[in-house]
Amino acid sequence: MNSTASLYEAWRRIDVVPQISAVAIDCADPLSLGQFWQQLLGGDLRFSADGDAKLHGPAVRIDFVRVPDPLPVFKNRLHLDLEVPAAGRQEAVDRAVSLGATPAGDVYDGDQWQVLRDPENNEFCIVWAEVS
Repeated sequence: MNSTASLYEAWRRIDVVPQISAVAIDCADPLSLGQFWQQLLGGDLRFSADGDAKLHGPAVRIDFVRVPDPLPVFKNRLHLDLEVPAAGRQEAVDRAVSLGATPAGDVYDGDQWQVLRDPENNEFCIVWAEVS
């Protein structure tokens, strides 16, 4: 049995498989960044006593966690893809920009997505699919 098959068999025997409960975004200003994402996605933004914020939305919770680290100056290794209908792609991009996002012209934009950055420089994509 190869190692991939062994790992699969081990996972099949586990009774509790972890589930994603939230995506955490490190940031300098959880209040402002949480408000940006709430305006973009909707949902219920809640604040904790320590100054962090949690955006409860229909798909997944996003946690905004204050960290002392400087803003990233390199490409994110993980980002959110926000799906919109193909007919509304420009409207969605324009709306994100009006809320404070900036186009990431230094990152490749594909035929079915556009890369943007939120107010703290975190990359995300507006993605669309043509109806076939």
